Amino acid sequence: MSIIHSIFGGLVPKSEANTSLYPLQTLDSSGAPVDVGQHRGKVVLIVNTASKCGFTKQYDALEQLHKKYGEQGLVVLGFPSNDFMGQEPGSDAEIESFCRINHGVSFRLFPKAPVVGTNKQPVFAALTTRGPREIQGEVRWNFEKFLLDREGRLVGRWRSYVHPGWGVFERAIRRVLAA
Repeated sequence: MSIIHSIFGGLVPKSEANTSLYPLQTLDSSGAPVDVGQHRGKVVLIVNTASKCGFTKQYDALEQLHKKYGEQGLVVLGFPSNDFMGQEPGSDAEIESFCRINHGVSFRLFPKAPVVGTNKQPVFAALTTRGPREIQGEVRWNFEKFLLDREGRLVGRWRSYVHPGWGVFERAIRRVLAA
């Protein structure tokens, strides 16, 4: 793995060893299980989010990607977390309201839950420990981005400071959508 890849992230080379993460379970706001695998056949962008973070404006670019590529099969899923310096202190209802009013978010947001540590939610346990070795490891901050291909294989990961509106990021999305 190159130093650039470890700092910024990106797509990983195709490999037979990279198997599907599906079934991939989480909970909705009522506590009912949700299978992220329901999006099989689509490209899924999973992002851990926070409303009081220096990267919060990334919600705008994530929403733009959701609108621009949704018909081509992109699904954006937001997973709020209060793991990093208490930057997501609100309730699930407050988080959703903030995102809708301030950033026009229409993609799905899940209930606030840990993305690091021993109590991290199952989606992030899978994203950080399965898939290609070069992109495994704990989430370091809010707004890390994970990309699953149409079969549920983890094919890319980007750190927080990689803005989803950057051309290199959008080209990666298009490349996976076209595959």
